[in-house]
Amino acid sequence: MDIDSRKDGILELLASNGKVRVTELSERFGVSEVTIRMDLADLEEKGLLARVHGGAISSYKTYYNMSLQQRLGANHEKKIAIAQHAAGMIEDHDTVMFNSGTTTLLTFRMLNPNLNLSIVTNSIAIALEAGANPNFNVVLLGGDVNAKYQFTCGSDAAEQIRRYHADKLVLSVDGVDVANGFSTYYDKEVDIDRRMLENSSLHIIAADYTKIGRTTFAKVSDISVADYIITNRNASEEDKSILRDFAKIIEV
Repeated sequence: MDIDSRKDGILELLASNGKVRVTELSERFGVSEVTIRMDLADLEEKGLLARVHGGAISSYKTYYNMSLQQRLGANHEKKIAIAQHAAGMIEDHDTVMFNSGTTTLLTFRMLNPNLNLSIVTNSIAIALEAGANPNFNVVLLGGDVNAKYQFTCGSDAAEQIRRYHADKLVLSVDGVDVANGFSTYYDKEVDIDRRMLENSSLHIIAADYTKIGRTTFAKVSDISVADYIITNRNASEEDKSILRDFAKIIEV
């Protein structure tokens, strides 16, 4: 296989899995790990992926430019599994905070509609769907509106969170890394996420396997704030082992 075909193969695997590892690529293509690292470096320079420890993930630019609907389709089955488990942790008469994100939206959709809940969120999509259920008392945080990703943000939204306290927070993040903590692509949402962590008792972090070992643009918090991290079984065993020192890892 020539170098261009190998690089195309790497990108195809990345598109399918969201993350690739140097050792696995080396075995698959029958070349040295040094050669694979050189391939990844070249592809990163072209903006086609982002290198992380031991491998590479989908490019920040590619994911950032997806619409909410496009992101809902990415790793959909894996996110559904996480959402089902997270929704099962919500009990009758809970007050729940949800930040914006595809996994939190899917978690909301998995809730038992007969539960009596108070919901505080900056997700416009969650608020609109939740408002149709008479059992749900819904607060949509006011502030600046991001129409593309359907969330509110800014100082008004962050300040409003101080008025509320939640029993549970379901927080969707874009990166989970022991050294760099929880992170997001959207720096304008960082204050919202931090205030939600400050004003909730139980922190449930929802992150599909492609987010584990990844660091994105803006840090939200250290890993130690999490009570539970719900991810997929095919996340890196090495990364999950390290994370277990900080939070309970639930694999689905």
